[in-house]
Amino acid sequence: MIAMAASEKPHILIGRAKIAVAVKRMAAEIEKDYRGRDLLVMGVLKGAFVFCADLVRLINLPLVVDFIGLSSYHQGQQTSGSIRVTHFPSCSLKGKDVLVVEDIVDTGLTTTFLLGYLKEKGTASVKLCSLTDKPSRRQVPVAIDYLGFTVPERFIVGYGIDYGERFRNLKDICYVEED
Repeated sequence: MIAMAASEKPHILIGRAKIAVAVKRMAAEIEKDYRGRDLLVMGVLKGAFVFCADLVRLINLPLVVDFIGLSSYHQGQQTSGSIRVTHFPSCSLKGKDVLVVEDIVDTGLTTTFLLGYLKEKGTASVKLCSLTDKPSRRQVPVAIDYLGFTVPERFIVGYGIDYGERFRNLKDICYVEED
């Protein structure tokens, strides 16, 4: 368990310049793959909002942005295993080409739940774009179509990713030390 004081400073794992390069690379790949199609970008709240905003501004295609909120951490560091929807998409999903934008794929449980949910809604296609992947924690297999970084077994924060709703505003992807 990580016990952090309000003044503790996270350590940079991936700097903002490297993040910008990765986001630009993924946007170019997405643009190429979806050329000639209308795209629905589904950002996963709250962690992916910063990444999603930066990503969509670099994709030169007709697209719609919507959000879904999912939670499995409930203010802690360990997933509870119980996934709940905290915000439902506002647009119709039927027949849409959906790109899910995630901050991190960890155990794979939340991502698997979400991909299944979207397919059940009658989407034409669903692909996954994740800023980070932590395969060391995987409990179920997940195919990531567009990936920024594979991260080590550390608790990361920043660039939208939080610890107890804090640290989302950091410009870098950071990690916090365990006591």
